[in-house]
Amino acid sequence: MSYGQIAKAAGSPRGARQVVRILHSMSGKYNLPWHRVINSKGEIGIQDEELFFTQKSLLEDEGVQIKGKRTIDMEKYRYQPDGDEYL
Repeated sequence: MSYGQIAKAAGSPRGARQVVRILHSMSGKYNLPWHRVINSKGEIGIQDEELFFTQKSLLEDEGVQIKGKRTIDMEKYRYQPDGDEYL
């Protein structure tokens, strides 16, 4: 999923940046699967080199293929929950 998808599902379609902040601050405490969230271009958007490689490795460990250095095929890997999953 992208940050924007999560924001929209949470009822705040323009809240992608808030999703980034929440994942950054709460992932360790609540064991959130932060590595599964990428930007709307289908890219790993993390600028920190260590975290970038951590995210890339975790995705690859789950079978996600990375094109080039950071791109993920959103058509193939995007999670599309149905409406009932939000309830």
